[in-house]
Amino acid sequence: MSHSTAEAPQGDLSALISEHSGGEGPLLPILHAIQAAYGHIPQAAIPVIADALNLTKAEVHGVVTFYHDFREKPAGRHVIKLCRAEACQSVGGAELGERVLARLGLDWGGTTANGAVTVEPVYCLGLCACGPAAMVDGKVVGRVDDARMAKILTEAGA
Repeated sequence: MSHSTAEAPQGDLSALISEHSGGEGPLLPILHAIQAAYGHIPQAAIPVIADALNLTKAEVHGVVTFYHDFREKPAGRHVIKLCRAEACQSVGGAELGERVLARLGLDWGGTTANGAVTVEPVYCLGLCACGPAAMVDGKVVGRVDDARMAKILTEAGA
């Protein structure tokens, strides 16, 4: 179930919430389900979740903004996550990330104007021996240099 609107229909939210609310600590599973369905956590979902779990809107918002994997706005058609951990930094990952952001005119978490690419930081992809590492639409890529990144960005339509 993928929705293109920024606002989540109440019925769909209620179904997702009830589907995941039976377990212990249901907030994270609910947020993951909503993001899987909508591509982000719509602002309209915050009070519905809070009410269902007897939490404040601030508590729910705090969890959404604390975890890097949750988005408050839809991502681009392609998501590129660049590793920011020490092993990748030691082989040029930080500089690669800065060059990518400068080329696209973005900050971390930003999306290109054409909606093609979102660039996000990630703190270890487990490819430490093959850094700098990236994840492109869920696929891990190692030894990413400027040429490889240029190809990735071109293929993604950035």
